[in-house]
Amino acid sequence: MTIADRRPDTSLGGDPALRRYEDVTELLPSVRQPTPLVRVRRTLPEGGAEVWLKLEWLNPFGSVKDRAAAAMLEGLERRVGLGGRRIVEASSGNTAIALAALAAVRGVPVTIAIPDGVPEEKQTLLRMLGAEVWPTPDDLCPIDHPKDGAIALARSILASDPAFVTTDQYANLDNVRAHYETTGPEIWRQTEGRIRVFLAGFGTCGTITGVGRYLKERDPTIRVVGVEPEPGHRLPGLKSFAEAKEPEILDRSVVDDVVVVSDEDAYRRTLELHRREGLLVGPSTGAVVHAASVLDAPGALAVAISPDSSMKYLSWFGELVADDGNPSVFDEEER
Repeated sequence: MTIADRRPDTSLGGDPALRRYEDVTELLPSVRQPTPLVRVRRTLPEGGAEVWLKLEWLNPFGSVKDRAAAAMLEGLERRVGLGGRRIVEASSGNTAIALAALAAVRGVPVTIAIPDGVPEEKQTLLRMLGAEVWPTPDDLCPIDHPKDGAIALARSILASDPAFVTTDQYANLDNVRAHYETTGPEIWRQTEGRIRVFLAGFGTCGTITGVGRYLKERDPTIRVVGVEPEPGHRLPGLKSFAEAKEPEILDRSVVDDVVVVSDEDAYRRTLELHRREGLLVGPSTGAVVHAASVLDAPGALAVAISPDSSMKYLSWFGELVADDGNPSVFDEEER
């Protein structure tokens, strides 16, 4: 008797209680299946805010963008259909990876315009998922927005062929809706309504707008903090509005404060989170945690978004960590 002969006539079937799923898309987060909150206990100074990280890199495709990609694809399918279409999007990697994975399940091809310099790990993942990848120099964009070259290329591709459709994450309200309907309610429920501060990086701004709007509807006194990198930064997924256009979906009315973070501080915090907390976070998380460290909010319960993991940036971190295992960004000479 073969193994096949011993198989039952019916499928085992999905059972979320046993963490058994029929399809990878069933792993997408929801209020009943939230991403975890983990407290930062050893990295931040005493007397400051009580900071909890929402580990979005535990989503099935590895980032906070899984939520937006799923909602935007559903919206696109509802509005124009995906049969015979090809999706084009500009992305620094995380939205692109989630889109490519979800589109692969649907059998829809994807073209990604990605900024030059995005880590090879992300580009390799995209190609493994079957996406067409176009690394894009910044100077394709108008001079007043010198970091928006990938967006310019994606829009050019969209205009060149009617078979293309776009999720247009910087202007798509489904991006905001995803976080209003899932991330915000998850945080409110997980903190039992005691959250006082919410922090998220400025990227497409779907996260900070959607979560900020939801939380402020529950309690207008909750403080929403945007984290912005310096011009010329090396923090994928984050945008400096000194060199890039503000996304159309950003709702400034829900943002109370903005903290600008340098690459040096972001990477130092990222390495501290690895070495002191055992958290395998990406550099944008380091930026957000550094912003939390300088807040004047003693004892306040703060939740910060941890968008992705360091696994997508190992080639970069290899440049920062010395051969003896000591992180070079901690060296006194570089401070």
